[in-house]
Amino acid sequence: MKRDYLHITDFNTEEILETLALSCEIKAKLKNREDYKPFKDHSLAMIFAKPSARTRVSFETGFYRLGGHALYLGPTDIQIGRREAVKDIARVLSRYNDIIMARLFDHAHLLELAEYATVPVINGLTDYNHPVQIMADIFTIREHRGHLDNLKIVYVGDGNNVAHSWIKMAARLPFHLVIACPEGYLPSGETVRLAKKAGISTIEIAHDPQTAVKGADIVYTDVWASMGQESELADRIERFKGFQVNDELLAATGKTSHFMHPLPAKRGLEVSDEMLEAHAQIIFDQAENRMHVQNAIMLKIAGKR
Repeated sequence: MKRDYLHITDFNTEEILETLALSCEIKAKLKNREDYKPFKDHSLAMIFAKPSARTRVSFETGFYRLGGHALYLGPTDIQIGRREAVKDIARVLSRYNDIIMARLFDHAHLLELAEYATVPVINGLTDYNHPVQIMADIFTIREHRGHLDNLKIVYVGDGNNVAHSWIKMAARLPFHLVIACPEGYLPSGETVRLAKKAGISTIEIAHDPQTAVKGADIVYTDVWASMGQESELADRIERFKGFQVNDELLAATGKTSHFMHPLPAKRGLEVSDEMLEAHAQIIFDQAENRMHVQNAIMLKIAGKR
């Protein structure tokens, strides 16, 4: 039966933990240059309506390192939902490729792509969520802390696609999650409601970052204006005053905390230059771990592990 990875919640708790273990195994194999080629003679179609350096490099390099060939299809190659119907693209690419990865604006396009594709589809990002990023993040947290016990994560900033995937992760793994965002920039109420209904984690929405970060093990932020929202940046800078992660905000945790960012970062806006440099090790571990975790996810949905 075809398996897709469109949301964190497409995997149950056990499957998420299995994926983290598999990611660790794959990372070690690649570091040791082992001859591990489970995707030999396989192809991955990568649809990019939204350009990205990290997503392209991590998927293309990762799939190649596992023996496969990844095909980049940029914004002008496939004008998804405009030049050709999404369901037609899904069926055509399924005839040529073993897996489809899509990084899109419209989440509805991703759902339609998965509905009509006959091969596994993996979500590289949509305006609604970013599940591969958060899987890499939780893997990185476990690497740095050694465990996920008694974990408090505070996300500071826009209630965007990254925030949605953190909320969905809280419906699968137990931790204390606080989303601290300005009024008017809240995450989806339905997404929050469903995650709370799962009864696994404590999930809070806050508007005062200084109070929200108290006791945080991880303070996490993302850009204030995502791709496609550039015209709103000046207004958002005004509305997000006080939400920058800097030395003062991290000190408000009252403990030794990690700071994380999915990149690319707007230094001097959502994070100070000094804060990003001070926590560069974990941030660039996040970036590297995208490749290892995505490889593990692809192996699972392709039925190879």
